[in-house]
Amino acid sequence: MIVTSIQNKELQEILDLLPGLEMAEIRLDRCALDDEEIEQLFSGSDVPLIATCRLTEESQAPQLLELAIKAGAKYVDLEMEAPAAVGRRIREACREWGTVLIRSYHNFENTPDLPVLQSLVERARQFGGEVVKIVTTAVSEADNDTVKALYQDALPGTLVAFCMGEKGRASRLEALKQGAPFSYACLTEEEATAPGQWTAKAMQEAVYGRFRFVEARSLPMPSSKSFAQRAIIAAALAEGSSHLSGYSPCGDNESAVAVAKALGAKVEAAGPLLTITGIGAKEAGVRIGELHTGESGFLTRLMIPLLAALSLDPVRVTGEKTLLNRPLADAHDIMAAYGVRLYPESNAARRTDCCLPLKVAGPLIPGRADVSGKGGSQLLSGLLAALPLSGDKSVLYVHEPRSLPYLFITVDVLKKFGIRISSEMEGGDDFLETQDWSLCTGANFRIKGGQRYQAADFAIEADWSGAAPFLVAGAIFGDVEVTGLDTQSLQADISIMDILMEAGASMSQLDSPDGPIHVKRAPLSPFRTDLNNCPDLFPMVAVLAAFCPGESHIMGVERLRHKETDRAAAIEAMLRQMGVPVAIEEDEMTIIGMGLTQRLASGRLLKGGKYTSHGDHRMVMALRVASLAADAPVVIDDTEMFDSLLSF
Repeated sequence: MIVTSIQNKELQEILDLLPGLEMAEIRLDRCALDDEEIEQLFSGSDVPLIATCRLTEESQAPQLLELAIKAGAKYVDLEMEAPAAVGRRIREACREWGTVLIRSYHNFENTPDLPVLQSLVERARQFGGEVVKIVTTAVSEADNDTVKALYQDALPGTLVAFCMGEKGRASRLEALKQGAPFSYACLTEEEATAPGQWTAKAMQEAVYGRFRFVEARSLPMPSSKSFAQRAIIAAALAEGSSHLSGYSPCGDNESAVAVAKALGAKVEAAGPLLTITGIGAKEAGVRIGELHTGESGFLTRLMIPLLAALSLDPVRVTGEKTLLNRPLADAHDIMAAYGVRLYPESNAARRTDCCLPLKVAGPLIPGRADVSGKGGSQLLSGLLAALPLSGDKSVLYVHEPRSLPYLFITVDVLKKFGIRISSEMEGGDDFLETQDWSLCTGANFRIKGGQRYQAADFAIEADWSGAAPFLVAGAIFGDVEVTGLDTQSLQADISIMDILMEAGASMSQLDSPDGPIHVKRAPLSPFRTDLNNCPDLFPMVAVLAAFCPGESHIMGVERLRHKETDRAAAIEAMLRQMGVPVAIEEDEMTIIGMGLTQRLASGRLLKGGKYTSHGDHRMVMALRVASLAADAPVVIDDTEMFDSLLSF
């Protein structure tokens, strides 16, 4: 990225300049800002800011830098010459407040030999520099090559090295080609902070040319399918009329509406409002010969236990497209624990590969069962919805739990419709202290029988999974604001916020937990994350990793094997075709990324061409976002799905 150095400006002048800049370095020793103005500047900016202040004997640099750090500076630049006590003081403040520390060396006379510069880089790292800045003066063209050689041993995104002076001018651009997270420019030639500095406009033209950055405001997010489908089915089972606001039609949601009607519920739609008059469901109270669940794997798994509880007779369940080839992992064993038999039509003898179409034969017998959650939460959500209708109490113990947040979404939605389920989680002190879902070793759900669904007015949350492509696009390619999301949501895919922040994206939210969320491009860093609880994020997080310089590690590969496609293989093939190094070992995917600025400056864009979505809409969205930095058009086989999913 391009950092514009700002000096000799008052606060309002700086604030007026920032909206047009990618990043800015604020020279606190040359800008007349008081303490309150420093607080206002660094706390209120979505533009990544670097606070720096040259040290002199009478300098107030440590105090000024600390003020900027506490106010929210993204980076602080401290010279190598700083006294050890000052260095420790600033380093500790950076750790406490989450500011990235730059340790910098400047030589205004010449360029030392390479071994000397290498020792300076090592020393800067020992002094706490997460980013090391080496700036020398080019006396000859060979000096540029000496500084360039430093990048050979540097981790991507951790070194900024270039030369000052007219003979070093080209090295400022070369730094970006070599993987520097940013390089420095000036507002105008008259305001240059060092000899040979480019203007920001000239450097932008040299690096970006006609590249089109993303800019979007107030994008409303669609309703969460996780909440919508649960609420639609609960309303269909309830006695009386329920009103569901915030509804967004899509294939899976419309399939849920069709299922509600097939059960006997009356559904009326008026824009984003659904009014559903339910059937007042009770055990063995429905006669239905066949049920079609569209292409929704969740809806299918949700309905299997409910059909066993509701229907007097066996029910044939059918689907369409990719759903017909997706195995219902562990469905035979889990349903057998409550007395339900499944009869697949195409592979009745292969119990581990149960697929649609199949017959569900009840009744659902209440009791206690210990089941594995390794295959996911969807069928277990169906049991949580169905067991309250049975005649006696039940206990569902889930070991090896995966996707636990989705089970608690189910419990939360059912509670709105009058169903009470108590739960206990296991995981020791670490889980209790951190509430990290991945540390949970088991969950126990106690369900009273003989309950009845009650009509409710329910506001359907916006979808964090659907928002992920827009948030990632903003973090990589520009500036995006989305609306309607709840930052206190139970949705597992809210993890995209933590992932983006760990990767270094600039994120902010104003007003309230459901206020607009603003994501702006900033220098990105590699990250490590576990997506076992939110596998739907995997394609988009993989694209994010492709633009984070260095090695990113994503756990949760095994959860992808039985989605709409073998999503792990599909993601790996997509990245390889685009020229992104990727490897899978057991449950972990490793992706070696490169920052957008380096890709543009060096011409190493992703590869365009013909790609397949494998019939998976999340792959379509990932391809659409990746295509924004491709060297040729990305042509997706399912163009109808492509055109309807994501555009800026």
